[in-house]
Amino acid sequence: MRFEVWAPLAAKVYLVIEKHPVAMTKQKSGWWAVDTAHRKTVIDYQFMIDGGEPRPDPRSPFQPFGIHGPSRFVDHNQFTWHDDKWQAPPLAEGIVYELHIGTFTPEGTFEAAIERLDHLIDLGVTHVELMPVNEFPGNRGWGYDGVDLYAPYHVYGGPTGLQRLVDACHTRGLAVLLDVVYNHLGPSGNYLGEFGPYFTDRYSTPWGPAVNFDDAGSDEVRRFLVQNALMWLRDYHFDGLRIDAVHAILDMSAVHFLEQLSAEVEALKAQTGRHPVLIAESDLNNPRLVQRKSIGGYGLDAQWTDDFHHALHCVLTGERQGYYADFGRMTDLADAVKKAYVYDGKYSVHRDRHHGRSTDELSGHRFVAFLQNHDQVGNRAKGDRIGQLAGLKRQKIGVAVVMTSAFIPLIFQGEEWGAGNPFLYFTNHEQEELGLAVTEGRRREFKSFGWDPNDVPDPQDPETFRTSKLNWNELAHEEHKELLDWYRTLIGIRRSTPVLLDGRRELIKTRFDETKRWFLIERSGVATVCNLSGSAQIIPLESEKTVDVLASSDKDISVKSGGIFLPSDTVAIVRYEAQK
Repeated sequence: MRFEVWAPLAAKVYLVIEKHPVAMTKQKSGWWAVDTAHRKTVIDYQFMIDGGEPRPDPRSPFQPFGIHGPSRFVDHNQFTWHDDKWQAPPLAEGIVYELHIGTFTPEGTFEAAIERLDHLIDLGVTHVELMPVNEFPGNRGWGYDGVDLYAPYHVYGGPTGLQRLVDACHTRGLAVLLDVVYNHLGPSGNYLGEFGPYFTDRYSTPWGPAVNFDDAGSDEVRRFLVQNALMWLRDYHFDGLRIDAVHAILDMSAVHFLEQLSAEVEALKAQTGRHPVLIAESDLNNPRLVQRKSIGGYGLDAQWTDDFHHALHCVLTGERQGYYADFGRMTDLADAVKKAYVYDGKYSVHRDRHHGRSTDELSGHRFVAFLQNHDQVGNRAKGDRIGQLAGLKRQKIGVAVVMTSAFIPLIFQGEEWGAGNPFLYFTNHEQEELGLAVTEGRRREFKSFGWDPNDVPDPQDPETFRTSKLNWNELAHEEHKELLDWYRTLIGIRRSTPVLLDGRRELIKTRFDETKRWFLIERSGVATVCNLSGSAQIIPLESEKTVDVLASSDKDISVKSGGIFLPSDTVAIVRYEAQK
């Protein structure tokens, strides 16, 4: 068996198996290699650089004892897949469901998640998106402070558990997306710097050393990350990747890392016959991410649109703290619905500068829209969900806007039934000083929102994690079943109404009244009519057309001459037809 590792600055490198060091031979481009006679099914190993402490393999396929322990060899050919003829449904027709393995079920494992897939199918979901699952510190966490990027988290069930989950999704007709983090690594167990120039001091980040995308030695660093992405798509059969915070991928190369990644995923498509997608998270409001490479874009498939969330959230809740200061008017929501960005070159009060760029000529299918996601819930002091902030009646309005938009809808776990528990930020750092720093850092972070630091649960407290686990027993309660039925209804309407799957944003029309607090979105004869005022009112419609109500959040909604009657905080989805 051959073992290899990249350590360009090392004078000596040893492979350590069962505490026995074996000298490795230097190869080209800073690589070291050694062939061994080991034929065991289970092989645990480490590398030792210049007489230092044994460390895990930077490309470790499995860390059964956590981030500081030895790596374990994995033969991916040993797993039997049942998805030979699988093709993911087009993302443009998708309903994405974001979940966190550790809190999605009481057990918090890949295997346990399989038992809840039928719920997602019944809901109408097409794509399951997993928050990061590569190895990270401790026994609980969000996964964004990962350090072993190639190793599925041992607490969740390791490589085999993850393969079983993806295979189970495919056999049930569900595509699977994975959240990956390439802009930084976690502070604990991060040994990459001992092996080579994985980091650079050319830039600084909020999370520590910047990943080396464009400094000396960066070619191999980029390959390390590109090959990681290809591994998830090839060896674990993921149908796409959501790339975290790409604005923090600091790269001044002529060919940006994301463009390189896009090109290599295109090559993989040709090899496998499947069509994985790449979705970016970014706060730059830069359409270049999803524009064609032929016109200077990076060629990604879609990106999250935070502006859409912020505009909708502020209209529903009235919040104006922090970055919400830039939103809150009906006209902001109209811009978000039509353009995906509210700030497409306009002046931002929160940033005190002009921000963003126009999304002209881009399909709505290039954007993922949401009422909630892990950040917008978990990065609140108390982890409040939208139903707790605005009430379930306004949540119904919000999800109706999402589901009838020109964008790809995303639902966050438990949102569909109005889960009563919060989703909080939780960690399990072993070093006391690091845990304290995380706790204090969270409290400082919330000052701009005016939240009391004493209201911020300690991320290190195990109870913070336990509180964040979904309570599936809530589904037996009437108010939760009612909201779940509303989500199912809206998803059914979206998937059965061709115009709602049309990404052409030029077909979208909006009307609103800031004073009377009503809002209307029309898309080729289908309208979403929202009453956000404190009283019932008739919202005007085009009088030359007849109106059929496809769905409504209140039984007292009715069609009137020249308009539609909506009680306070209600929404209706209607179809216009020309009068004969």
